[in-house]
Amino acid sequence: MVAGLFSVVLVGLIVLFLGLIFTHFLPLLLKLGHAPRGSFGWPLVGETLSFLKPHASNTLGSFLQDHCSRYGKVFKSHLFCYPTVVSCDQELNNFILQNEEKLFQCSYPKPIHGILGKSSMLVVVGDTHKRLRNLALTLVTTTKSKPDYINDIEKTAIQIMDSWKDKTQVIFCEEARKFTFNVIVKQVLGLDPDEPQTAKILEDFLTFMKGLISFPVYIPGTPYARAVQARSRISSTVKAIVEERRSGGNCKKKGDFLEILLSVNSLSEDEKVSFVLDSLLGGYETTSLLMAMTVQFLGQSPPALEQLKSEHQNIRSIKLKNEYLNWEDYKKMEFTQHVINEALRCGNIVKFVHRKALKDVRFKDYLIPSGWKVLPVFSAVHLDPSLHGSALQFHPWRWENQSQTTCKKFAPFGGGPRFCPGSELAKVETAFFLHHLVLSFRWSTQGVDPPIAYPYVEFPNGMPLKVEPILSQSLF
Repeated sequence: MVAGLFSVVLVGLIVLFLGLIFTHFLPLLLKLGHAPRGSFGWPLVGETLSFLKPHASNTLGSFLQDHCSRYGKVFKSHLFCYPTVVSCDQELNNFILQNEEKLFQCSYPKPIHGILGKSSMLVVVGDTHKRLRNLALTLVTTTKSKPDYINDIEKTAIQIMDSWKDKTQVIFCEEARKFTFNVIVKQVLGLDPDEPQTAKILEDFLTFMKGLISFPVYIPGTPYARAVQARSRISSTVKAIVEERRSGGNCKKKGDFLEILLSVNSLSEDEKVSFVLDSLLGGYETTSLLMAMTVQFLGQSPPALEQLKSEHQNIRSIKLKNEYLNWEDYKKMEFTQHVINEALRCGNIVKFVHRKALKDVRFKDYLIPSGWKVLPVFSAVHLDPSLHGSALQFHPWRWENQSQTTCKKFAPFGGGPRFCPGSELAKVETAFFLHHLVLSFRWSTQGVDPPIAYPYVEFPNGMPLKVEPILSQSLF
């Protein structure tokens, strides 16, 4: 009986293996002669584990260093269960991004769909993505220079830093996340930090974030499973806020994203909820990471910090004591923009994106076969010494006299039709926070805590800072 069962299982495994060869690997092998050079690693798993090996985010990591040295800037591999072309080449990266929905299409692993939701702007394609992105662009355009939004950013930054005055150390990543969450939840849902619904959303959102970066297996009790459940709870909370707003029970909340969403008839309820979650995700995690990156690199460059401080002193010198910053002040922060761009280039918050070839694509001397995954790696271009002199050095002055920052050799927010619509909002928040930080505090890093790419970026210890007030009283 046992021997017979073993034989059946063995035959089943052989059939499965042969099926994989004929349905997956045979078509793959037929095109290998024209595909870029490279290696596939282990069966099924491929080289995914090596590709995802943690490394400092301002370095390429051993996998890319090894493969680029052996095969060149474009090579084949087997990642995330698919044959893949990995691009560390600025020309190919730009070609991929500019040919979205023509030759290539967004193609994130299925577990990401499970946690973000099938209507998330990060995973949808085609006309659905266009509708959601156009709405996002409209919201950003109408929001970024509104006095209420600008004032909310500054008020929140002041509140955060007022809480530091009796402290000698802060965990900066926690403080940055607190700041960005309070800003984005007010802008998207019209909620203040001290409201019960805000605390509820934050608690679930922290669970959601932990699962987003966890091993994607839905087993009850795992971070991934808890994250899926947390997303469901956030969706329920958002739907309740929507119903309350529609019934007029909270009519005093006006001017936020939700007000505009309620007037849009072209989106389903699920799309509206997903849009809110996408806005919270983008405004919370990536913006707080940008702030942390900027502060860390500034701490390692006293000349940059001094010039930044001088710029903000000049801006503050022509304003009244209790006068808030405005959009015109933001546009004067030229060196601040250089600092932010350089932090984005060195820190590489988004290392790569997932795409797939919709048809056979020929680029230069090789073929990208139809159906293959394509990973344009932004960090490899950002850290390429042939494109950026002294590429591993934080040097904000490299951005002076640049005609544009969104170019082939600099793509921290992606490019093409999927260029991040909230990129300007992230920069505004970072610039205004820096304004009060450099004028109100001295700081130094506590111990060694470099940002690590997992491939998501995280400061393992939360970036502890020793802080000391500069002024005896607030700027306000």
